[in-house]
Amino acid sequence: MIKAILYPLVDFARAFNIFQYISFRSAYAAVTALLISFLLGPWVIRKLTRLKLGQEIRNDGPQSHLSKAGTPTMGGTLIIIAFLVSVLLWQEISTFYTWIVLLTALGLGALGFMDDFLKIIKKNSDGLRASVKFSGQVIVSLIIMVLIYIFRNEQTTLLYLPFLKNAVLDLGILYIPFGMLMIVGMSNAVNLTDGLDGLATGLTIIALMAFTILAYLTGHSEFARYLFIPFLSGAGELTISATALLGASVGFLWFNSHPAEVMMGDTGSLTLGGLLAVFSLLLKKEILLLIIGGVFVMETLSVIIQVLYFKRTGRRVFKMAPIHHHFELSGWAESKVVTRFWILGGMFAILGLSTLKIQ
Repeated sequence: MIKAILYPLVDFARAFNIFQYISFRSAYAAVTALLISFLLGPWVIRKLTRLKLGQEIRNDGPQSHLSKAGTPTMGGTLIIIAFLVSVLLWQEISTFYTWIVLLTALGLGALGFMDDFLKIIKKNSDGLRASVKFSGQVIVSLIIMVLIYIFRNEQTTLLYLPFLKNAVLDLGILYIPFGMLMIVGMSNAVNLTDGLDGLATGLTIIALMAFTILAYLTGHSEFARYLFIPFLSGAGELTISATALLGASVGFLWFNSHPAEVMMGDTGSLTLGGLLAVFSLLLKKEILLLIIGGVFVMETLSVIIQVLYFKRTGRRVFKMAPIHHHFELSGWAESKVVTRFWILGGMFAILGLSTLKIQ
């Protein structure tokens, strides 16, 4: 929006030329979202506390978590507000990429909000019935993928693998269910990871740093050609989306770090996971997301393994799943689990980015 208003003034003053540069707008998108989070954070926390919108804690979880009962939740609304305002201000409103990320944030954010609200009303940690929640995720992801498919280009349905220069498969119409699986899977993965103060937020920040780089490279013809990655005209605008979400998440982490003053709830976790998946789909880095978001994948696999093994044998592989609770119950302090998982997240992000040069 700012570009549309100020860039035409370049005819009167060359200084306005700066608004055409993605690097400039990306930096200020991050700063804008960060400042909104900082400024609105205390007010949002007070409002959530006054409305008694507190977190409900699982009875079968680590005993140390019982003290967190009543901590304001639905803090993901702060991330969404900061992200939406920043994107609307700094990104080109006319681009397809802008409306897809806005739709993702609003759709999954609304679903997560309903889930969090019902948890508070019911005074337990159940929220929406699993079938209803899953159906909601499927509907939102279906709408997103149908739009992506309708406005597709020659690259959209191609599947690329890390370490390989060329696409290995054209999924065609099957790209729709493939993309839905990515969106639903990653939104649930971040949701499962959101069990310790700052854990999911910090890991998302690390992944977003990687996707900020990927978006800039993919939207730059020379860099894309040099690295043998698909060049997507206009995809550079996703750099602004990524930095806006990065700034919003960093601002939220200020209040979400241990001991958390507010929790993101499903409002935030479903949105963050869905946006990471959509970034990967729009940038043709779907499989690379599984590497960059390796900790999210690890957390999800720990739950799947635990459930399947317990159904088969009646015994558990881990003391508790997701796996971050296993380490808590093994004697690690919460802050140590979070820090070590952040380190793992950083290693996965570096590994993912390194594949760009090894192809």
